[in-house]
Amino acid sequence: MSKPKVAFFDFASCEGCQLCVLDLHPEQLLDLLNVIDIVEFREAISEKADTFDIAIIEGSITRESDIPRLQKIRDKAKILIALGACAHIGGINALKNFQTKDEYQEAVYPTAPQKYETSHARAISEVVQVDAFIPGCPIDTNEFIKVVKNLVLGKKPGLPDYPVCMECKKNENVCVYELGMQCLGPVIRAGCDARCPSNGGYCFGCRGLITEPNLHSQKDIIQKYNLTYEKMMDKFKLFLERNKEVFPK
Repeated sequence: MSKPKVAFFDFASCEGCQLCVLDLHPEQLLDLLNVIDIVEFREAISEKADTFDIAIIEGSITRESDIPRLQKIRDKAKILIALGACAHIGGINALKNFQTKDEYQEAVYPTAPQKYETSHARAISEVVQVDAFIPGCPIDTNEFIKVVKNLVLGKKPGLPDYPVCMECKKNENVCVYELGMQCLGPVIRAGCDARCPSNGGYCFGCRGLITEPNLHSQKDIIQKYNLTYEKMMDKFKLFLERNKEVFPK
């Protein structure tokens, strides 16, 4: 039985999630190559592929001219995976969406603002159908292998759908709210082992919202720690700029 052909593609991104794939341990890479055949991956090989079964896409869509290319990839792929925060939820690129097009063009290209094509940032799923996603900025390599192997075997991706707070409790962390910080852990998808709160930081939402975020819990936290709605929403700007509808005032 032939292995499914996998092709990697990138749009607006730093390509750091693809570099994570390249940074797999030899044992992990061999494990992965036992179940897939990589036929296109600009970061690693020079070959191009006309046909493939699985397309793995990093990056958000920030130019209208990129849409036909994305649609062509979608048409060829049996399975399309959004790789990392930029592809999954728009990523840091979506910070531009808080400004008008004239504002961010002039900020980035002050001498020739109209010379380069650009538009607001969109997640891949806002343009074409996405079959699965691998969250994070950057991705977790173990999770990458798990999701790809599950999809090849016809299983669900197997991502957790509970909040980061559960991993903080498992790790016996002191809640960062008690340390004077604000955290998005109550509503963000776990799977990172609460990496940021466990190392002196806070969850800033790179893995996206859980399916049914507990809005009442989030509001209770705001009241308990004398925070404001505006302060909470300011935290969501970095990775979750579209959530005013999810968290109504």
